[in-house]
This record gives sequence, C-alpha cells and structure tokens, in this order.
Amino acid sequence: MSSSSQPPPSDHGNKSVRDPRSAAKRPLAKIRHDLRTPINHIIGFSEILLEDARGNTPETFGRDLMRIRSGGDRLLALINEHLSEEAFPAEKPDVHQLCHELRTPVNHIMGYSDLLMEQCVELNLPQYEADLAKINSAARTWLILMEEHLLGEAGPRRNDHAETDMFRRMEQDLAVPVPQEKRLPANEQGRLLLADDDAPNRELLCRRLEKLGYHVTECANGLDALELARQQQFDLVLLDLLMPGLDGREVLARMKEDPSLRDTPVIMISALDQVEGIVRCIELGAEDYVAKPFNPVFLRARIGAGLEKKRLRDREISYLRQIQEEKHRSEELLHIILPEDVAEELKSTNRVQPKRFENVGVLFCDIAGFTRYCDQHSPEEVLPRLQAVVEAFEELTSRHGLEKMKTIGDSFMATSGLRTPAPNPALACVRCGWDMIQAANRLPPNWQCAWECMWALLLRAWLAIVNINTMFGATP
Repeated sequence: MSSSSQPPPSDHGNKSVRDPRSAAKRPLAKIRHDLRTPINHIIGFSEILLEDARGNTPETFGRDLMRIRSGGDRLLALINEHLSEEAFPAEKPDVHQLCHELRTPVNHIMGYSDLLMEQCVELNLPQYEADLAKINSAARTWLILMEEHLLGEAGPRRNDHAETDMFRRMEQDLAVPVPQEKRLPANEQGRLLLADDDAPNRELLCRRLEKLGYHVTECANGLDALELARQQQFDLVLLDLLMPGLDGREVLARMKEDPSLRDTPVIMISALDQVEGIVRCIELGAEDYVAKPFNPVFLRARIGAGLEKKRLRDREISYLRQIQEEKHRSEELLHIILPEDVAEELKSTNRVQPKRFENVGVLFCDIAGFTRYCDQHSPEEVLPRLQAVVEAFEELTSRHGLEKMKTIGDSFMATSGLRTPAPNPALACVRCGWDMIQAANRLPPNWQCAWECMWALLLRAWLAIVNINTMFGATP
C-alpha cells in the first residue's frame, strides 16, 4: 500500500511511520501555504509604502520600512529552511526553539510598524497609517497561525493555560494603534539597563523607552549586563530570558545574591509560551515580565510599576536612614548629659530608678560673673570660650578620677566614688576643684581671676563635697 493511501499522522515524531518526511508532506505544504500568505501581505504593503514614502518622509521613516521589508524576507527564508520536506527532521524537533527563531523577525515587524504608526500621528502623515495597520495585522495573524500549527500539534497549546487565554484576548483588544504616548514627567523618568542578544529588539525597545523619557543603557549578553549593573546605578533592569552564555535567569540569580544589586527591580523579557521560565524568574525575585511582541501599553505600565516600587523602596530606606541618624544624635546627646550607665538605663527602660550610694563626693562648680560676661559679649564669642572651659573641666575630672554627671550652661557637676570606689572622695573633689579654678583663670577671657573670686569658687567646691550616706536621684 502506498503511503498516499494512509491518512497523514498528526505526530511527526512517530517512529512507526516508515518515511516521516513523506507522511508529513501534505501537512507541511498546508503549513507553508498558511504562513506564506500573511508574509506576502507584509512584503507587498511594505513595498508600496517604500515607493509612496520616498522623498515625502524623514530618512528614518524609510529605514524602518526597509527593516519591515527585510523581516518579511527573513520569515520566508526561515519557512523554507525549517518547514520544507527536505529540511524537516524525521525525529521530533525542538518546537519551542523553532518557534523562538520564527517569532523573532515577526516581533521586529510588529515593533517597527507600531513605531511608524505613532510617527504618522506625530508627523501628520495619515495617508500611510492604513497600510501600516495592515502590515501590523498581518504580522499578528502570522504569529497566531505559527503557534497554532507548531505548538498545537507538536507541543503544549497556548490555550492549555487559562492565563494565556486571557493574554490572547487582551492582545486582540489592544491590537489597534495605541494613542500617541506622552513623555514622562522628570520625576518619573529613570535609568534603565536593557540586556537582549537580538539587536533589532534592543533598538525597538530603546527607541520606545527613550521616547518616553527614560535613559537606556543597552548590552547584548548577560556578562555585560552584570558588569554594567555593578559599575553604574540603574533604577530598573530589563533582561531577555533566552541569551547565549549567561541567560537572563542566571543573571537574575546572581543579582539577587549580590547585596549591592539585590534591591534593583528586574523585569524579564520573554515569549508567552515560556511560562515555566517566567515562573522560575518570579520565584527568584523578578518584579514582572513583558512578553514579545511588545505591547506599548503593557510595556509602559509594567516598567512604570517597577520604577514606582523602586522609588517607594528608596524613600523607605532614606527615611530609615534619617531615623537612625536622629537616634544616633540623640544617644550622643544623652551620653553628653548623663553618665554612660545612667544613659543606658534610660534608653532601655525609659526611666532611671533611684539608688543608694555611700561614701560619695559631689562637686558643683560654676563660673563667677558669667551672666555679666554674657550680657557684654555676643553668643558667637561666648560659646567657643565656654566650650573650651567645659572641655578643660572634663579633662581634669578624668585626671582626678571623678565622673562628670551634668553640664548646664556654666554649671558643672561631677562625682567621686559613685561608680568606681575611691579611697578619699572628698580629697579628690577638693584637688579637682582647685585645678578647675586655675584652668578657668588661664583660659580666655581669664574668667574672674581675682583671688576673692577664686576663693569663692573653692569654697563652693568645699561646701558641695559630701561624705555621708545619701539617696542619689539620677533623673536628668
């Protein structure tokens, strides 16, 4: 029995068929016919536009039309290369890899046609919009046909996933030309890093993002992306999932392991049928993903959402840093006012319990005539001189084994034997008081150096010395 009398099998990889190429002949012919039809539309309308636009549009307009025309030629070449009877493999092919290769040029066609339709609005060239819309529609039709023919027979169908059905409907609803996009306000712009091994994809994304006001740095592989991310500060990173060498998932994993990069939001670029890869990336910490072909509405919304999260996270970190700085300053001030153990008790319990201390000397000291001096001099002159005296007093208390308790204006309080036992607290306070009188007299403006003032200060020190059992309250 000839092979033509048998119905063509649906599984090209079925080894029970004697001649898989012969059995696939009629299905492949049907696939080639269906896929070539929209490509012919793309090439035909792009050639008409090239003729009509020559000399009537900017040079960049013509270059993008040529890219669309080249994309159509590339699609025809790929169909002849992969879907002819001679080239189609006898064994089951890697359908997902084949779809990825076929999808790339049609993504370029859709991207450039979207950009040109927007330029028609900007440049007031409505006569070209209809043909560009036909090219865009033919490209979308080709994409649906390709996935139905290849994924529908040799792999999991896109509509096996409920969420993919939703995305398909949303794509159809958004297939009409989008309104002209406005440049983002300055406070919403950001610095983006784009990593994609496909040069036309990078150009399409860069042009669209720069048009929105983003500052884009691009690279062609994962290693360059990691190096750039470590050298520069980016607000968001766009990573293609499939790249040679270090792919997007590995770049994402390394970024999340790096403390300096882990908070940078990452959006993955992928095809809709790469569901498993997308899920793994989300689990690794990716913020979101955008699907090829790029829908301008989704692209702007998802990048905007990622940047808003980054801004909120940066603001939170800034507020936390300010809180820590204020806390540090308040703790420093607390330690200046109170002894270390009292300050620590106040921080931990929010109060200080009264304690009983025995055999303790307390020294009180202030500067005679300080109020009159302040009345006669400016604060800019008084404060540095007062600071010098206080620092000298602190050095003397430490030298004599005393501990400063409190400083308020020109008043200074210190103790001996409070925290550390002292053999003679009273004598230590007297000696410290005498040295403080001499220090005050040496420092500018030679604070009240007359002997009667010095003896008055010394007498105050003597009277403040206590060597009795006392209840000492440490509340500031």
